[in-house]
Amino acid sequence: MNSKFFDLKKEKQDRMINAALKVFALKGYRHASTDDIVREASISKGLLFHYFESKLGVYQFVYDYSVRYMNLELRSTVDPGEKNLFEVLKQTERARMHAMRGYPYMQQFLNRTAAEDVSEALLAIEEKRSLLEETAEAIDGQIDYGLLPRGIDGGKLKKMLDLTVKGLMTERFLDASFQPEMLYVEICDYLDMMRRIVYATCSSDREDRQDSPL
Repeated sequence: MNSKFFDLKKEKQDRMINAALKVFALKGYRHASTDDIVREASISKGLLFHYFESKLGVYQFVYDYSVRYMNLELRSTVDPGEKNLFEVLKQTERARMHAMRGYPYMQQFLNRTAAEDVSEALLAIEEKRSLLEETAEAIDGQIDYGLLPRGIDGGKLKKMLDLTVKGLMTERFLDASFQPEMLYVEICDYLDMMRRIVYATCSSDREDRQDSPL
């Protein structure tokens, strides 16, 4: 991490971090520019380059910062003893909401880096990428899919829910009045609805089988 940067006042640190997160999240590494970042942060280009020598340096820094910050939120919010799929997903989204209160574009930025195709950007974050992947794997590993009704493919269900959450997040970011707390409530509503559908459908199927003549 850049020790000189952390000598700045917290307000200016966050302004620069948030500007970089937003620009990289919306444009990707290839199309983002330091001009975009300094304009968004309302700072001079000289100040940016005083702490980061290049666009790549900014990108590497905010990725490292995001991984550390998100890892801390996930590990402190998700109960390692929770095994229910829907509850684990709710706790995961609560952790992301906490992170987005201070850094609204952090999760969108991390999602964007997963699809990055510029080699120098990929190489710059390769070492830190495994840290977030390990946390995600640990959280996924604690889910007991055996708790789901018989006949439900837990892996496919989780993938469907993950895609729903990402879609909601992308959609809400198009709204200038985006609020992490409102997104979290909406995500929980979808998770609760899907939980009711899954259990109600399976219960109905069992009743149909019991009522069917031999």
